[in-house]
This record gives sequence, structure tokens and C-alpha cells, in this order.
Amino acid sequence: MARAGQLKSSGERLSDRVAVGVLTQAFPQSLVDEVLAETGRVQRRNRLLPARLVVYFVLAMCLFSGQSYEEVARLLTAGLQGARRWRTSWVVPSTAAIWKARSRLGVAPLRQLFTRVCRPVATPDTQGAFYRDWRLTAIDGTTFDLPDTKANVEAFGRPPRSGRGEQDVGHPQLRMVGLVECGTHAVFDAALGALRTGEQALARAVLVSLRPGMLLLADRGFYGVDLWCKAAATGADLLWRVRKDLVLPVLEQLPDGSYLTEIFDRSDIHHTRRGVPVRAVEYTIVGHEGVYRLITTILDPGKAPAAELAELYAQRWEFESTLDEIKTHLGGPHLVLRSQHPEGAEQELYGFLLVHHAIRHLMHQASRQADRDPDRISFTRSLRVVRRQVTDQAAFSPRQTHPRSQSHPC
Repeated sequence: MARAGQLKSSGERLSDRVAVGVLTQAFPQSLVDEVLAETGRVQRRNRLLPARLVVYFVLAMCLFSGQSYEEVARLLTAGLQGARRWRTSWVVPSTAAIWKARSRLGVAPLRQLFTRVCRPVATPDTQGAFYRDWRLTAIDGTTFDLPDTKANVEAFGRPPRSGRGEQDVGHPQLRMVGLVECGTHAVFDAALGALRTGEQALARAVLVSLRPGMLLLADRGFYGVDLWCKAAATGADLLWRVRKDLVLPVLEQLPDGSYLTEIFDRSDIHHTRRGVPVRAVEYTIVGHEGVYRLITTILDPGKAPAAELAELYAQRWEFESTLDEIKTHLGGPHLVLRSQHPEGAEQELYGFLLVHHAIRHLMHQASRQADRDPDRISFTRSLRVVRRQVTDQAAFSPRQTHPRSQSHPC
């Protein structure tokens, strides 16, 4: 019986050739090598599980969520025997070996790969991605359940108790705030933190990815004058919902029913400082009680009439659809990340975001070729296609390509 990592006469390891199909198209080997070098994760010696291979393994682990470590490794190498690219048998690395390899890799390479690759993907002709001249984006937050380990509890915390006297209720959770391109569901920035970290605090980290020409939609939980000003300073325009009890004095009534007003920092109770000028839109929804209130940086109603903005705000729910794709379809029902330790949990979540972005980018390409709205293409069907391609395609070498003098211990 051949041992794991058995060598051919040429000295090449079987683990140097695996099948990852679409993933290597979205994340080329050369880019992965650059990221490993930038984060100091290029190994000094030739391991059974070199760093490049482990990056692709983490991505495949998220693509085939619910499968064991060893089954994911089998799926990655399944195409080799079928294509007769490998004549000898191979014993996949053990769960312990893969766990140690993930620990050596850490979170930095996956985070850096996300930073390098994940961008808005819509082009001006992408259906449903723009409102007039603005690229539609949304910000929101969510949590991910983690295995109930002491390390995860200490690093991330648990949800508050229910008040019924239970102890240790619920999984520890990791909080994430992200930016999504509404028309394509592409997540183009994300910040991770402990459950005790508020969404507004994490939001500050992702606002740097906003650009002029974007229109950012946000729910009332993100409203705050300081955060509003920080977001507006990026040059992007904003359309945020605010609380019903927020005082918005009518400074000028506009022809479309909206009005100019000012917002003030909570610390300035008596409005001793100049307020921030905004435009307010109030509207009702048939079948729902109460008045919905939006504020925007777009002060000219001719550029964005109130009725259109009220209708446009519903695009914010594309973020919820994106989360459903990641948590339910990609991760599986009742997703609980598999990582027992905090750094592994963050590494795994970045893996999910990267795989989701790769699928969504592929769907966008297909929608352009068919001249269709990306929302009209099934995510579930696209996911099945990608999974099949991963097990049908093969042949890349994750060997280190950098000179040994430039390498670092893993």
C-alpha cells in the first residue's frame, strides 16, 4: 500500500496535482503564491500539504461544506485517476494532518486573497446593478455559529441569555459586517469580530471600499451622524433608513414630497453646532402600518425623485438574499462553521466569502453572455455546476515557485 505523499521516480508528489476546476480560474496559482509570499506563509521545506495546496483545500472545504476533511481531499484528487494522470494509489492525509496544515496557514493568506480579488463585478450594461448613474450597494451585518469550544467562546462570545435562567445557551458566534453589490450579490468587503463588537464599529472598517458613483443602502441600525459622515466622505452617496422618533426639522419642502433637513450628533442635544444637511423621504407601504423614513445625500430631487428612492430602498434586501446563498445553499441548512479555534473560524469564513464571490462572478459572466439580469440565474444550479467542475477537472501544481532564499517557515 502506498503511503500518503508517495513519490514518483521524478520526485513529484501526488499532492502536487489536484483538481479544483473553477477555483483555480477565480484564484490563479500565481496570485495565491503572491499572497503567500506577502503574508510570510511560503514553507521552507517541501511538505505533503504545502501552503498553496492548503489554500485551495480551504476553498474546497467551503465549496463542499458538510463533507469531512478526508472526503474533501478525495474530491480534489478524484479527477486524477479518471484522467489517468496518476498511476499509483494514494492515501489522503489524515484529518489531524490537514488540521495542522490549516493551523500553519492561518487566516492572513485567505484575508489577503479576499482583499485582492473581491471587488464589485457589474459593468455598465449589467441589468439591475445600477440606478441611473449609481452602482447599487448595501451594508448589513450577520452572525455565524461556531463549534462550542472554550477557545471560540473566549474569543467571540455567546448570544445573550434568554432570561429564563439557562446557562451556556446557544453556539458561540462570530459577527460579520459586509458590503454587497446589490445587482450581482458580490460581497466586496467584510469585517469580522467578536459578538460583543457592534455592527457600527465593524462598519467603519468596510467603508474604505466605497467609491464615488456608488449608492449605499443601509437599515436604521447603522444610523449615526458620525458613521454617516464617514461614509459620505468616501464620495459615495447614501440612502439610509432612520428611526421614526428621529427629529428631522423641515427646512424646505420639495416638489416631489421630500424635504431638506439636518441631522445632529447625539451629543449636541441643543443643536449648538451646525447640522449635516440631508434630504428626507417619507412614505407608507400598503399592508404595513406606520411611516418609513429615509435620508439621503442626494439633495436634488431632479436627480433622484422621492418615489424612485422609496422603491429603490427595497434593493437593500439583496443583502439578505446573499446571506441565504452563503449560509443555506453553500454552507447547508443550519450552518455551523467547523473550526474549533478562532483563527480557523475566520479562515473558514473568508473561504466561504471567496467561494461565493467566485460563483457569483461566474454567474455574472453567464448573464452578460445571455443578456439577462444576474438575479434570473439560479445560484443553486450554478453551485451544482461548480461542484461538478471541481471533481471533473484536474492538473495544477501547488509546489512553491519562489526561490528558497525568499521563503519563510510555514
